[in-house]
Amino acid sequence: MTTKRFFAAFLLVSLVLAGIVSFYASAHPDGLEKVAEDKGFNAKERDHSMKDSPLADYGVKGVGDARLSGGLSGVIGVGVVLLAGGGLFWVVRRRGSSAPAAPAPSTASQDA
Repeated sequence: MTTKRFFAAFLLVSLVLAGIVSFYASAHPDGLEKVAEDKGFNAKERDHSMKDSPLADYGVKGVGDARLSGGLSGVIGVGVVLLAGGGLFWVVRRRGSSAPAAPAPSTASQDA
């Protein structure tokens, strides 16, 4: 498998998981939320500053269909992560290629 095919398959699987399969994730609270409910200290929780952001609560603001909203949110999230990670790797790669190359080891035999 070539590198391009691998990354294309990776992208396709990521988008399918984020856009379709994520809708079937559990709606029950995670472990920390469950403990907070059981122990009663969830009454002290407050809304965070990003509660009105376009991608708050695993959905896209303004999209009425919950399935479509969650899928779009997942696809946008995958895109943002891939762009951020790809940009980081691009910067590191460019930075690494500007360093002087080490001299190649000599393969010629030395005569005494």
